[in-house]
Amino acid sequence: MKTGFFAVAFAILRKDLIAEVRSREIIGVMGLYALLAVIIFSFALELDRIARQEAIAGVLWVTVTFASILGLNRSMNSEREQGNIDAMLLAPIDRAAIFLGKFLGNFLLVLVVGLVLLPLMTILYNINMISLWMVGILVLGTFGICSTGTLLSAMTVQTRARDALLPIALLPVVLPVLMAAVKASTAILADAPLEDWQSWPQILLVINVIYFVLCYFVFEYAIEE
Repeated sequence: MKTGFFAVAFAILRKDLIAEVRSREIIGVMGLYALLAVIIFSFALELDRIARQEAIAGVLWVTVTFASILGLNRSMNSEREQGNIDAMLLAPIDRAAIFLGKFLGNFLLVLVVGLVLLPLMTILYNINMISLWMVGILVLGTFGICSTGTLLSAMTVQTRARDALLPIALLPVVLPVLMAAVKASTAILADAPLEDWQSWPQILLVINVIYFVLCYFVFEYAIEE
């Protein structure tokens, strides 16, 4: 008889978080990359305030996306190197529970990096990026990136070119998520009226639901391969 679904998912989540608290490997790599990226962009984008305001949302999401790719790669690589993937596949547990546990761990780590970026970019770019709407869009965008990223990282982890293959596979898939997130973020930073951009969070939410459900059901077959 299979172990309880949510018990397995939260056991995997707990394992990942405890391992990260002890090593700080994934969050450290993502955090350092994000810091360097926003600093480089701050020097590269020597623009006036209006032009910078239009570009800063793209900087945020480019940084979050590539930082998440680093984290997703490292998260699955550590499972493969330690033999945890094989052990989980041999255990009498639901494969979808593995997906949920890994997804939640990835989502929380990437979200932490994204939340740290908001005050950091506020200081560097002299534009207020801290608001409930920005946090909400960050949560939705991160959700979409991590749901597809968890599935694709599990599919590419066994390949030799996994470090290069994951971004090649992930970026085209998350393009709708990024487009909606950037559009909404840009409008929020420009203080546009809510009715002008409220459709973008709704589109983002629908995309997230579709992606999560697809990844949830496909993961079992992907991980077996």
